[in-house]
Amino acid sequence: MRDSSNASSGGFCGLLTIVFIVLKLTNYISWGWEWVLAPLWIPFAVVLFILLIVLIISVIKAIFER
Repeated sequence: MRDSSNASSGGFCGLLTIVFIVLKLTNYISWGWEWVLAPLWIPFAVVLFILLIVLIISVIKAIFER
């Protein structure tokens, strides 16, 4: 059985991306393409940032436990 929270989250970002692309192509918004496609890359950036923080904390903990 699929987890509905993951499906709706991915669907929302995908839908938002499509809406932004349509608005950009119809000249309703004049944003750069990096912001039009932001719903695709921002979630990945947040996850990478959290993983980096966890890695740094783990390394610091390992150093001080010696």
